[in-house]
Amino acid sequence: MSTAPGSTAGSSVVAALGITPGLAVQELGWDEDVDEGLRSAVLDVLGEDFVYEAIEAVDVVLLWWRDEDGDLGDGLVDALTDLTAKGHIWLLTPRIGKDGHVDAADLSEAALTAGLALANTASVSRGWEAHKLVRPKGGRR
Repeated sequence: MSTAPGSTAGSSVVAALGITPGLAVQELGWDEDVDEGLRSAVLDVLGEDFVYEAIEAVDVVLLWWRDEDGDLGDGLVDALTDLTAKGHIWLLTPRIGKDGHVDAADLSEAALTAGLALANTASVSRGWEAHKLVRPKGGRR
């Protein structure tokens, strides 16, 4: 189920993602299949648009990714380009059973390739799940 903008469900999902007003959030991989309710809820909390052309480093990257989008490791490395040293990526992938689902083994391999660690996974809508990827403490492995 998509969440309506400003809804309690949408706000609680955005809070679970740690997105708060004042953060610089970049969105990558948008397409017509994304969860617009989730996007709207994030934008409502931010009170401003996503960063598309980063002038300064961003705090969070929302990366929408489907299995057919190519090499996930390359996608994660590209997502790191504008990210602050303490920032993180929320990798949004279709849920199991949905077109474009990313296999857990592929996600783990891609995270390792990009020098990232999987911090946690959250269900964010009926069609999408979010995987928080961070730089390991102590720098790149």
